[in-house]
Amino acid sequence: MKTFMKIPIALKLGLTLAGVLAITIIPSSADTFGSGPNTFNIDFVNIGNAGNANDTGAGGGSYSSPYGGVSYNYRMGVTEVPQDWIAKATNLGLSNVTAGAWTGNQPAANISWYQAAAFVNFLNTSTGHQAAYQLDAGATALTLWSSVQAWQAGGENLYRHKDAFYFLPSETEWYKAAYHQNDGVTANYWDYATASNTAPTAVVSGTGAGTAVFDNVTTSPAAVDNNGGLSAYGTRGQGGNVWEWQESAFDGVNDSPSENRAYRDGSWVHAEVGLRSTARLGIVSGEYLDVGFRVASVVPEPATAGLLGLGTVLIAVRRRRSR
Repeated sequence: MKTFMKIPIALKLGLTLAGVLAITIIPSSADTFGSGPNTFNIDFVNIGNAGNANDTGAGGGSYSSPYGGVSYNYRMGVTEVPQDWIAKATNLGLSNVTAGAWTGNQPAANISWYQAAAFVNFLNTSTGHQAAYQLDAGATALTLWSSVQAWQAGGENLYRHKDAFYFLPSETEWYKAAYHQNDGVTANYWDYATASNTAPTAVVSGTGAGTAVFDNVTTSPAAVDNNGGLSAYGTRGQGGNVWEWQESAFDGVNDSPSENRAYRDGSWVHAEVGLRSTARLGIVSGEYLDVGFRVASVVPEPATAGLLGLGTVLIAVRRRRSR
């Protein structure tokens, strides 16, 4: 669960409690799930610059694609979901999610869209939130939410519940985290998810800037925290290693539960063309050795509403000390 920390300001900064309200510190980027040996943490980065436009080629690269404009702030998982999280969630009660193509910290592949959605539902319900997706008991079919229940930010999305905290990233949410240049509310995008218009260097593993796991340089995907350089927002492996399910239907209109789902990213067996911002495919919700997923989330509310921000308190301290 998300952790919020309150600092006793009077002790840390020499102020009296009567004179200053408690400070709410922005939560860390890690959300914790489970307990004991089945504990796992998901690191998130904030995807800000709400209201940016779609990619129309303004970033100076060779490619563009009409995605990436998001009207709200949200969070994206730093890494793909590894098999280890599936195993721990299963020990905690998750059912009908097998994955299992790889092991440990390698990506959870060989997983259907519905099984990925079931894992996301587990993240929600195990932490007291609303399930994102209305799935059957076997995680093999989806029922649409009504318009009253459905997500409306950025346009109606009948797949996702409006109160879901964790969810599969929509194609445009995923695209922004991968390719937007993180330079304000702009339409500037990179061609590759390594914050560059230059194709990445293919590597077996590692975290070097401008690298990715692709082009058959290895016989299996790398660990999710060791699979290439970062995007401009700080996500890792959004190019190569394994393709990633998008929440979105391939036609971009989530109005039919049986439509092909989009997937992006390229994989360890695919050439450079699969890593470009223009590369996207759509398939039925099967299980594939080179298709995994990552998790997105809303931005948490502060633990205590209406309290002073840290910057305001520090200003007050500076003024007091200057007298």
